[in-house]
Amino acid sequence: MSEVAIGARARADSVFAPLTVALLLVIGVLGFAGSLLLGAYAPDFASGRNAGAHALSHAATGYAGIVELARATGRNPRILRAEEGWDTEDLVVATPDHGTVDVSTFMEMRRNRATLIVLPKWASVADDAVEGWVDVAGLLAAADPAAMLAPATEMTVTRRPSRARPLRPVAWAPKTLAVAAPRPLQAVTGPALTPLVSDDAGRIVLGQVSGTNTYILADPDLLANHGIRRLDRARAALDLIDFVNATGAQGVAFDVTLNGLGRGRSPLKLAFEPPFLAMTLAILVALALVGWQALVRFGAAHPRARAIAFGKAALVDNSAMIVRKAGREGGLGGRYAALVRERARAIFGVPPGLSDDDADRYLDRLRGGSRFSALAADATRADHRDDMLAAARALHRWQQEKTR
Repeated sequence: MSEVAIGARARADSVFAPLTVALLLVIGVLGFAGSLLLGAYAPDFASGRNAGAHALSHAATGYAGIVELARATGRNPRILRAEEGWDTEDLVVATPDHGTVDVSTFMEMRRNRATLIVLPKWASVADDAVEGWVDVAGLLAAADPAAMLAPATEMTVTRRPSRARPLRPVAWAPKTLAVAAPRPLQAVTGPALTPLVSDDAGRIVLGQVSGTNTYILADPDLLANHGIRRLDRARAALDLIDFVNATGAQGVAFDVTLNGLGRGRSPLKLAFEPPFLAMTLAILVALALVGWQALVRFGAAHPRARAIAFGKAALVDNSAMIVRKAGREGGLGGRYAALVRERARAIFGVPPGLSDDDADRYLDRLRGGSRFSALAADATRADHRDDMLAAARALHRWQQEKTR
């Protein structure tokens, strides 16, 4: 009955099998790692879903289409999410939502580098029915895009029906830029702008700020998603980017920081990117080894010792431990000398009537180089553990020498 009861208790204690515990640990570790990764990169997945006029937007007024088209044609586009990305020799296309956006730092960093600024045109609101779509509420006030580079560069924005008449590029521009003008057409005029593409009335659609490599695209419909749905417009958009890009550029960059989508590098994200990724992997390997060492037993299990052992040896060990904890080892030298004297009396036949001093003198007359009385005196005078131990060893050697 006792064996049955013990077996039943063992089975009751084993509620979680080792495999179940291992699976729980693996699932917990994977879940924790997944939460860290999502916490680091979730903002990247969510950005651009607000149907704005930027390079991540798939709305009609967005520019995700030209980004994908540039990627498909080998122009190596990339999205700039931080101001550090502005420091590049490649063309940077900026698409601010309003002319009131502060572009002073952007223009300072892009000085004398190929930069295309696309002026805003449409006032739009997100479509509640379809995520990523917009409803166009009309045109922005003309003063909005005109203030983009003010007061450094004064511009006047005009809108008029274009009747889809073709645009007029300069002689050295690609002929594909002579596409039908958007309806209505937004154009600019200004004393500091050099026309590169104009409408039939001479107003500037694509202009260059004099003395710089900064270009102004007045009408965003030439690059926006709904504007490049036609083949000729798509070809013209790609040629326009190539036309204003720097010689020898490796690609084209589309900025979204001016649209409020820029982010700094968080410490959590840095842990999963070079050069800190190597350190993260090293820490994970170290933790895995520590966990393995904690789970795997090396060698047979040692049985748990009794708190109070049996036998005379245990009694002696416990007594020695008490003396050691009390710090009284140094005072045992005289007692050990008396113990050796009593054993020597029996071994060497010392007359029983002799006193301790007479017995010591008797033992001193035994053959050998050491004298018992001197060794006993050293043991008695010892007041430190090390001194007592040395005297006791000397007495033990004396006893061994005399009994050989």
